Amino acid sequence: MSLPAALPADITLLDAMAFAWFLGVWGLFNLWQDYLVGRRGTLNQHMKVLRHHWMARMLQRENRIMDSTLVGHTMQSCTFFASTTMLVIAGLIGSLGAVDLAHGIVGDLSFTVATSRQFFEMKILMLAGIFTFAFFKFTWALRQYNYCCALIGSAPLPPLPHDEREGMAVHLAAALTLAVTAFNGGLRAYYFALAALGWFFGPWPFILGSGAVVAVLLRRQVLSATEVAIRAQTDVLEGRRTPSGG
Repeated sequence: MSLPAALPADITLLDAMAFAWFLGVWGLFNLWQDYLVGRRGTLNQHMKVLRHHWMARMLQRENRIMDSTLVGHTMQSCTFFASTTMLVIAGLIGSLGAVDLAHGIVGDLSFTVATSRQFFEMKILMLAGIFTFAFFKFTWALRQYNYCCALIGSAPLPPLPHDEREGMAVHLAAALTLAVTAFNGGLRAYYFALAALGWFFGPWPFILGSGAVVAVLLRRQVLSATEVAIRAQTDVLEGRRTPSGG
């Protein structure tokens, strides 16, 4: 089976399969993590519960400086990552301006696979595309955090009827979760960009690196000590266990 003639001649079928595997595991992980997993399935789902309780507590407070400060800290993280991502993109695009030099340096390394210049350019452009995706995620998260600030600032002061307070808490937590989801999407792009570096070493390192990234992310979501601690806290808040662990 031959690949399209427009592609560089040294791209093999295994390279194409590795790239498809990379896109598939990244897309499926995002789909599962952000939309398909159950409420109590992963660390991120536990955090949705915590954000709901946070917003419910916020609506019971007259002084909301602490809440605004917490959101502001996360906005600073978004700004940092967006700025850093722009620097990475600039560096990658700049390397295309000296592609002969970059291609020669990478090709001379003993642990990389020799490729044509066209194939090398494709790999650089792939990395630039990944970080561009991350940049859009971070900036969209930043915008959504700004919207959350407006929602917090416009929230009525207590006392509020219980039903009205709970309804507002649901909407506030949902808006905050959307911002966090976009931010998480940008962070995941960084992880998968590291996996994409494996393509410079060959298709098999690319495949294994993509799988390793998914394994690391899955472990942190469902098997880490952090997940256990946060799940215990959400169980207490939801009345599924006592604070003592009983």
